[in-house]
Amino acid sequence: MTTLRDAAMQSKAWPFEEARRVLKRYEKKDPEKGFVLFETGYGPSGLPHIGTFGEVARTTMIRRAFEIISDIPTKLICFSDDMDGMRKVPENVPQQDMLHQHLQEPLTTVPDPFGEYDSFGAHNNAMLRRFLDTFGFEYEFISATEFYKSGRFDDTLLLAAERYDAIMNVMLASLREERQQTYSCFLPISQKTGRVLYVPIKHVDAKNGTITFDDEDGVETVMPVTGGQVKLQWKPDFGARWAALDVDFEMYGKDHSTNTPIYDGICEILGGKKPEHFTYELFLDQNGQKISKSKGNGLSIDEWLTYASTESLSYFMYQKPKTAKRMYFDVIPKAVDEYHQQLRAYADQTVDQKLANPVRHIHGDNVPASDMVVPFQMLLNLASVAGAKDKDGLWGFIQRYAPEASPETHPGVDQAAGFAVRYFNDFEAPNRRFREPTEIERRAMEDLAGRLAAWDQPADPEALQSMVFAIGKDHGFEPLRDWFSALYQVLLGADQGPRFGGFIALYGIDETRALIEKALAGELVSAE
Repeated sequence: MTTLRDAAMQSKAWPFEEARRVLKRYEKKDPEKGFVLFETGYGPSGLPHIGTFGEVARTTMIRRAFEIISDIPTKLICFSDDMDGMRKVPENVPQQDMLHQHLQEPLTTVPDPFGEYDSFGAHNNAMLRRFLDTFGFEYEFISATEFYKSGRFDDTLLLAAERYDAIMNVMLASLREERQQTYSCFLPISQKTGRVLYVPIKHVDAKNGTITFDDEDGVETVMPVTGGQVKLQWKPDFGARWAALDVDFEMYGKDHSTNTPIYDGICEILGGKKPEHFTYELFLDQNGQKISKSKGNGLSIDEWLTYASTESLSYFMYQKPKTAKRMYFDVIPKAVDEYHQQLRAYADQTVDQKLANPVRHIHGDNVPASDMVVPFQMLLNLASVAGAKDKDGLWGFIQRYAPEASPETHPGVDQAAGFAVRYFNDFEAPNRRFREPTEIERRAMEDLAGRLAAWDQPADPEALQSMVFAIGKDHGFEPLRDWFSALYQVLLGADQGPRFGGFIALYGIDETRALIEKALAGELVSAE
């Protein structure tokens, strides 16, 4: 009999493929630190966006997969680069003028424009942790400021001073000639202005662990590299952190991929073993532009959770991580319905199929049953024709379709009904465009209304779908998709919709006939 571990060792699901690569690191002996370390990095230069969540969600999926194939303990660190200088002011935060006065200061010394935390970095860190906690991630949070100032990074920084020339050789080979003239992997933090200084380093004293440079006022200054007085440039910092923490796995976006040899090289110069990497494709906004923390474009985590469950977002993140994803509001309904389709399939699947099912990677061993007796897309269409202002306005229809359902017994449906009303009012209602039917469409819809008036069978979705399908064939629609498109456009003011038989069963036979008659009378078009 195939065990779960045996199946996982053969599974083609991408989290298992990555987990097996991590396991290969310890084929001969277990890690000296006693656990396998997964890391994700966060640059708190702006409010956390959905790509940040995706990095942690996907890393967690690989971590869970690893725990199936190995008994070695694991840990996940979320590392915040909050000691970075604020290079530009994010566009989506208040007090822009105040923030401009603090450019180039470490994010943990820039005042919080929201007035809630000790610094802007602390505010954004808190936002990140709140988001991650919402999803129940298990992680240890590390602040770069604390990491540098507490001395945890000191040994690595002293080693960087000792091996300064080797690090600089790696970095200079990647820079244009003009940039090479002033570049240093060490960035002192001015004791006079508090700013992170991008200045040439005149001397590195490996024996004493100090650097010499000219401060902003031109005064030559000697400063220790330890204790948080000096930080590393971001590319050397990446590799140095891997070495200092002994990181085993980190994923990052495609925009980092050309830097991988630099990160790896510096990690090895500083005595570390380069981790396994996974490069994912970027998230795009509605215009195909990369999502940016500073611009605030694309979807935020809070925005997704306004219209759908946390699990649907995790499902979206699981799908094809090496394919660029357009991240806008219109991807939500499909993600919700596909997630529940996978939940319904899970119980009857083989072990191999379960390991390939996204819900296994979202929920681990505790995959719940779906209580979505009505698809989310159907709830959206119902919100449209019912004119519902809140979820209570949908429940009468839902219970006629599924008499056993109630808000108490089907909390997932109840939550989804609320989401559907909100989503419809915010996104679909403003864009509905009803049209008049063509002559062939009018005759077919009159036929449909007549058959609904004569319908004397139970409101079975499949029987109703077959009837609608037959009408399309009888009236010569080719392809038949044109018939269903006409129903959506004329009756719902949309280009696509649910299986129409299911919609009739949910909305009601008499109600659907009345809707058709209103459309044929031109009342839906005139009401826009």
